Amino acid sequence: MLKRTLTTAIVSTSVLISVSIAQAGPIEDRKAKMKEVGKNLGIIGKMVKGETAFDGVAALAAYNAMGAVGTGFGEFFPVGSETGGETTASPKIWSDPAGFEAKGKQFGVDLGVAIQAGTPSDLAALKVSFGSVAKNCKACHTDYRIKKE
Repeated sequence: MLKRTLTTAIVSTSVLISVSIAQAGPIEDRKAKMKEVGKNLGIIGKMVKGETAFDGVAALAAYNAMGAVGTGFGEFFPVGSETGGETTASPKIWSDPAGFEAKGKQFGVDLGVAIQAGTPSDLAALKVSFGSVAKNCKACHTDYRIKKE
């Protein structure tokens, strides 16, 4: 009986999670992706700032996680998702799609370079790759994000 109850609970939870994901829209999806990228950028940022110990393996894992999350990210900005959901996406994303796409591509290039370099050998190497990747985040947020009050 306990096994059957547990199985039913697991199946029910899986169905609820699937329904939640299926009902999520582009705004919710992109917020979740940005949060994940930010979390991983923060892991590396803390190392760079000396707030946590340098760990090259963890840094590379964070870069890889950002790469996995970032794949297809532009698809989460379809026409019609400019407003609602407390989005901070700037209307400039849709009025300047070429510029927005260029910023995203540059982020992908710099992130790819960091990933291809492999495990950073020391903090100095991590600072170089982090600087390249983080500058893209800042540039895109400066031009294509509404500042929160």
